[in-house]
Amino acid sequence: MCFYHGCLFPTIYSIPNPPPSSGHQCNSLPLAGRAGQLASFKANTFAAAWTGVQRQEVVCKRLDDSSIVQNNYCDPDTKPPEKRRACNIEPCSPEWFIGDWSECSKTCDGGLRTRAVLCIRKMGPAEEKTLDYSACLTHRPAEIESCNNLPCPPQWVALDWSECTPKCGSGFKHRIVLCKSSDLSKTLSAAQCPYGSKPPTRMRCSLGRCPPARWVTGDWGQCSAQCGLGQQMRIVQCLSFTGQASRDCPETMRPPSMQQCESKCDGTPTSNTEECKDVSKVAYCPLVHKFQFCNRAYFRQICCKTCQGQ
Repeated sequence: MCFYHGCLFPTIYSIPNPPPSSGHQCNSLPLAGRAGQLASFKANTFAAAWTGVQRQEVVCKRLDDSSIVQNNYCDPDTKPPEKRRACNIEPCSPEWFIGDWSECSKTCDGGLRTRAVLCIRKMGPAEEKTLDYSACLTHRPAEIESCNNLPCPPQWVALDWSECTPKCGSGFKHRIVLCKSSDLSKTLSAAQCPYGSKPPTRMRCSLGRCPPARWVTGDWGQCSAQCGLGQQMRIVQCLSFTGQASRDCPETMRPPSMQQCESKCDGTPTSNTEECKDVSKVAYCPLVHKFQFCNRAYFRQICCKTCQGQ
């Protein structure tokens, strides 16, 4: 009978029948959700995917219609203790853990991507154990697969740079740039590659300051006189280190472009047996020699000895 709060109906503590502790599927609906369905248990299980605990709930019921009422309608001294028992004691089945795919190894022409695939068993709320692949009974997911299988477009291929030209000062170096197929096996027309991404074929370069310009002379020409004194010429140029005409050579260092020359004259004696001698006065022939008249046939004849011995 109820003696609390002036109740007029008989009450008694009642222990509802507990749900089965086994036979339910691991990783099924959490038991907190199942408690609402059973209506007699509050927070029946504290874990669902591993070994957990079920707690019995003691409620106060009317004896006449077995409806649940507030606990203050029952005698607290007659309230039975709550009971607990283990549930989900069977281990969860191993399952595959599948990671995210990595980036493809190539952007085109077929590459590969990988991901982590592990066989694990959940041991607790924050504990997992990695098992051998054979422990997972379902088909093992792929760890590697092909990707980006579309063919690559043609591409520019640049060869090595040439040497800097000229060898000193500011200049340029050049290289050949080809349009090649994606596998580099074929050379294509330049129109098949994107013009905007073509690498440069010429680049400025410098190998340091050039040596100063210098005077360069040619060979002497023939003497202007076939006999005796004359003149001969040669070309004198101011050239840079690269062989270009320059105005930087000092005039004080300019070599001569003309010099005096002398051609040997053949003697013309009157006869083979006649002695070559001076037929003029003794003082006359030295003057002929001094003023370089021996190249003239007349003076060479009358001053034969003097002109021959020069």
